[in-house]
Amino acid sequence: MLVTIPSISELPSAAKSILSFSDSNKIFLFYGDMGAGKTTLIKAICEQLGVTDVVTSPTFSIVNEYAGAEKKVYHFDFYRLKNQAEALDLGYEEYFYSDAWCFIEWPEKIPDLLPENFVCISIHIMPDNSRQITIDRN
Repeated sequence: MLVTIPSISELPSAAKSILSFSDSNKIFLFYGDMGAGKTTLIKAICEQLGVTDVVTSPTFSIVNEYAGAEKKVYHFDFYRLKNQAEALDLGYEEYFYSDAWCFIEWPEKIPDLLPENFVCISIHIMPDNSRQITIDRN
């Protein structure tokens, strides 16, 4: 599935489309360059899930937890990880296999630890500064 976001005002619509496309998957991997809008898109998806907490990037804490309307939401940012062992030390399995929503920024830092089923979201900045979002299920 391909979604183009000409402006930030289109994020709620894109978030709805992403959640509808995900089927029953609750693990989402976000790929994109620094500043592409991964955290901003996650904020919009969290709003759709009824999160009322302030959604921020967990760059330094590695994981933030939010209360969704029906389930917990875990937001990971693995950018600062030096190796996959740090994710093991974090106890990533308890989060990934908890049946909670998991939004993972920089999943390329933990390639051997990713679950079998997930939704892959790639964000690309276009020349006109719009965003092209590619969504696939694995």
